[in-house]
Amino acid sequence: MTETADRHPRTYTPTDRTVPTRSRERAAYDREMVHSILDEGYVCHLGFVRDGAPVVLPTLYGRVGERLYVHGSTGSRPLRMAGQADPGLPVCLTVTHVDGLVLARSAFHHSLNYRSVVVHGVAHPVTDPEEKRRALDALVDHVVPGRSQDSRPADTKELAATAVLRLDLAEVSAKLRTGGPNDEPEDLGLPHWTGVVPVRTVHGAPLPADDLAPGIGVPDYLTTL
Repeated sequence: MTETADRHPRTYTPTDRTVPTRSRERAAYDREMVHSILDEGYVCHLGFVRDGAPVVLPTLYGRVGERLYVHGSTGSRPLRMAGQADPGLPVCLTVTHVDGLVLARSAFHHSLNYRSVVVHGVAHPVTDPEEKRRALDALVDHVVPGRSQDSRPADTKELAATAVLRLDLAEVSAKLRTGGPNDEPEDLGLPHWTGVVPVRTVHGAPLPADDLAPGIGVPDYLTTL
């Protein structure tokens, strides 16, 4: 198997949990594809089990190499549980982009064009102060690249009030749908519009805060966002 420059294989190894039971042809394990889907998103959904019941929480995340970081208050449920569990908190983390609304002639074949990533693993609390700072910088830069160097870093009190979890990218899969509707041959003559409505995320012009000091212009990393 060929490897990337950082010595990681170009693909993740499929497992029972990362091979879908339906539409297996849409699954992908290419490392660069997985990274690109993760890097384009803003919000992930973090799933875990508490008292025998599933819990799924939306949260921000950041990627550093083959590791994801999520953060929250030291009192938040998953962060407390990860610190108490041995060897950590089993989780499932997902990220999804909707790229198009697929409208078929039949209601049954309506669909979405999408890109998604599912990560299974064990989340661990970050206790090393330097790793914690790098993780928090990564979370800020994931939302707006370059912002961590253009804002005040967390002070000692803020760091103490913030907990960070790390999740290694090991058991990972992507799943994608592209293209147009898959109508039944007998429906091709029906008089209904069919096709794809593209869906895109668009950044608007930055709006300054009311109390922004005069003379502070819009940074380059925002004009190019």
